[in-house]
Amino acid sequence: MAVDFKGHRYKKPIILLCIRWYLRYPVSYRQLEEMMAERGIEADHSTLARWVLKFTPQLESEFRKKKKPLGNSWKWDEMSMKIKGKFYWLYRAVDSDGETIDFLLSQKRDLRAAADKSGANAAGLKELNRQ
Repeated sequence: MAVDFKGHRYKKPIILLCIRWYLRYPVSYRQLEEMMAERGIEADHSTLARWVLKFTPQLESEFRKKKKPLGNSWKWDEMSMKIKGKFYWLYRAVDSDGETIDFLLSQKRDLRAAADKSGANAAGLKELNRQ
C-alpha cells in the first residue's frame, strides 16, 4: 500500500484498525479512544480524528486504483436512510455481480429527476453504456 505511515508513534495495523472502526461503526472519537484503551492502547480522541482526516482520502484513492474494471451492465439504485436522526439519500451504481461500483450520499433528493421517473438518470446511463 502506498499510504505512508512513517513518523507516527503507532504502528500501521493500529492506525488502520482505528480508521476502519470509526468509518464502519457509529462511534465517536471519544468512544473509539475508550475502546482502544480497553485493549491497552492509549490514543487521544484528537489523534484518532487526525488519523481519519489524514488517511481516509489516501486509503480511498488506493482502493479505487485496485477496483476491478466495470462490466457491461450495471444498475442505478436510490434509497433513503436515517443517519444520526437525519434522513439522507443514498445513490448507488451496482454491477451485474451485485458489487457496488460507486455511491453518493446526499441530504437532498433531486426532486425534478424523481418527478420524471429519474429520466435524467436513464439518459446518463444510456450515454455511459453507449461509450
